[in-house]
Amino acid sequence: MPRVFVQGSPVDSYPRHAPEAGRGCVRRVTEVGEEVLHRPSRDVTEFGPDLTALIDDMFLTMYVAEGAGLAANQVGVDLRLFVYDCPDDDGVRHVGHIVNPVLDPLDPAGRRLLDEGEGCLSVPGAVMDVPRPDRAVVRGLDKDGRALVIEGTGYFARCLAHETDHVNGRLYLDRLSKRDRKEALRQVADRRDEVFARRAVKAAALTGS
Repeated sequence: MPRVFVQGSPVDSYPRHAPEAGRGCVRRVTEVGEEVLHRPSRDVTEFGPDLTALIDDMFLTMYVAEGAGLAANQVGVDLRLFVYDCPDDDGVRHVGHIVNPVLDPLDPAGRRLLDEGEGCLSVPGAVMDVPRPDRAVVRGLDKDGRALVIEGTGYFARCLAHETDHVNGRLYLDRLSKRDRKEALRQVADRRDEVFARRAVKAAALTGS
């Protein structure tokens, strides 16, 4: 089986970082409490160089923040779009972007929930168990407006569901009990400075600045 899928299609080889990142600029990652994260994002209606440049920036920002996925509202842009570079449970790497993503509903009788640790670049330093289906199918478009279907299992399915939540204005915190949400925010308070120090080091390494 191929070890890397790009935009849902297998490739023979792929660099450590998506080429888009080499053209991008680092943007600030928004944090829980900022309005843009807590409302549904707008559909992308214009396809062109501005959208391509945003995707480039998002890939680089995701790598700097050591994430597996990043939605546009996490860099303060109110658009339905996310990028990802994420392994599944079999160690297969999945890389790409999807515009105007919609998560297919799954038949409850045929789905299996996995209650595993989940973090978020906009909730820096916190990791909490969140139940998610072990399979996900997301439909949308690529940056040129072509139809796209991305399927994932295991950890990659979690990533697809998590990022689609983002464009719908939901954080994983919204899926937690009040007690667990309070614990997550306590973790942020304890670890945020450490997370941002790591990001600064990573940014310097990836951008040479």
